[in-house]
Amino acid sequence: MTAHIEGRAFVRLVAILGALTATGPFAIDMYLASFPELARVFDATAAEVQLGLSLFFLGLALGQLLYGPLIDSYGRRGALLAGIGGFTLTSLLLALAPNIESFVILRFFQAVGACAGMIIGRAIISDLFEETEVARVMSLLMLAIGLAPVLAPMTGAYIVAHASWHLIFILLAVIGAGCWIAAFLGLPETLPREERKPFNLGSVLRNYGLVLTNRDFLVPTFGAGFSLAALFTFVAACPFVYMEVFGASPQLFGWLFALNAIGMIGLSQLNRLFLSYYQLRHVLIAASIVTAVAGLALLGMAGTDSLTVVVILAFFCLAPIPMSSANSVAISLKAASGLTGSASAIVGVVQFGFGAVVSGMVGMLQDGTAYPMAGIMAVCACAALVIFALGLVKKL
Repeated sequence: MTAHIEGRAFVRLVAILGALTATGPFAIDMYLASFPELARVFDATAAEVQLGLSLFFLGLALGQLLYGPLIDSYGRRGALLAGIGGFTLTSLLLALAPNIESFVILRFFQAVGACAGMIIGRAIISDLFEETEVARVMSLLMLAIGLAPVLAPMTGAYIVAHASWHLIFILLAVIGAGCWIAAFLGLPETLPREERKPFNLGSVLRNYGLVLTNRDFLVPTFGAGFSLAALFTFVAACPFVYMEVFGASPQLFGWLFALNAIGMIGLSQLNRLFLSYYQLRHVLIAASIVTAVAGLALLGMAGTDSLTVVVILAFFCLAPIPMSSANSVAISLKAASGLTGSASAIVGVVQFGFGAVVSGMVGMLQDGTAYPMAGIMAVCACAALVIFALGLVKKL
């Protein structure tokens, strides 16, 4: 189903979906500045604190498998409201966590709730728009999503400096409640009953099988997975690299993290302009080249004692990632037309599954330098470029 949406209805749709999709990034980014405090309060190691981030990514990944078949069979709206409600509840429980073990477990379930907005938001966009419009709308959505890594770490840093880490999760619960109300009042069902698939184990496995054997779907999906893995590596590692290795204050960390987010927002919006003049796949390859080159440069300079150099190279590595992500996801979802929910689920599993792996690797390889962060970022960025180039070049 496609629809012609414009004016206030379009703005309202993008605003609500942007807020829903941003709940996950807010839950990731807002507590980053509290990593050192959490380690002290819970008497935990850096790796144990980072495990909360790894399990969050794992929850985002596995949650996609839960929602994918459900939203193809029963529609988008009910599952969305249930997921955001779960996010709100677990956010409150996290503020009451008595130890690091309960904290990291609750982070997993918080992620399962948060991923509802991500996967169902993508499915709703694909329900309503054609391929090129999907890429443009997702780029516009990145403007709303991009506010998360700008506002969240700065807000979290301010809270850590002037209050307690508990307030971070209370605020996330308030955000979740607001998103639930907005979705309940402003989002209709977008999957007609006649387009819904029967829900049974056989059909679920068959749908996943059809998607997983579709090469046109797999190439952009795995390319995007590696591309975003570079971003997730940075998210997991930068609190300790910036604050522990280079001695940045929580407030400075918030501003430096926001700088990367501003770059990502800017290029995600330029993507809409580029798509008016160039083919979607051309823009995707160009963005991946910039990310890979900057990632290799960051690895080459990882031993520097200059925080400025690391910040600049990380900026150029990360800024093009939303551009390549929006375009590759648009290709993936349209390649799996008719199985959008299952396809969207696998997109999320790949992306956040990679995020869980690389964030765990960062914790295990932590050696008091920037090398683990830079090395994993460079490898992931280069892998994404190779997959995109080899898999999509014949279609350029």
